[in-house]
Amino acid sequence: MTLYHASCVELGGKGILIEGPSGSGKSDLSLRLIDAGAKLVSDDYVDIRNENGTLVGYGPPNIEGMLEIRGIGLLKTDYIKSSPLYLTLELTPRDEIERLPEADFFEMDDVKIPYYKFDAFSVSAIAKITMLLNTIADK
Repeated sequence: MTLYHASCVELGGKGILIEGPSGSGKSDLSLRLIDAGAKLVSDDYVDIRNENGTLVGYGPPNIEGMLEIRGIGLLKTDYIKSSPLYLTLELTPRDEIERLPEADFFEMDDVKIPYYKFDAFSVSAIAKITMLLNTIADK
């Protein structure tokens, strides 16, 4: 088990690990994904485990179901305990993202999942994530 400074939601049965420094938009993007039908796994910290060759994200018990909404505070919301991870997004300012990047991967314990630098505040962020997930094969 490894604790990451990241958020995690599940959309369509596929977990999304959202990495980035404080203030980069992890919770904001998670909130918009939840509004689009995703389920919260964890906000701000995620335990990642290798379970039989699949990376699985878990919410630490002390923050289960809590989502920080900037300017409002911590709110309790529906959540799920864990999700298999299919995608990693590293929140990055738009001008630092390559237009046509090479394939990249998040790797832990010899397990790889697709990794992208991502602008959390893009108007099309949710549509981009949905398209990405639709291109990733089920495990």
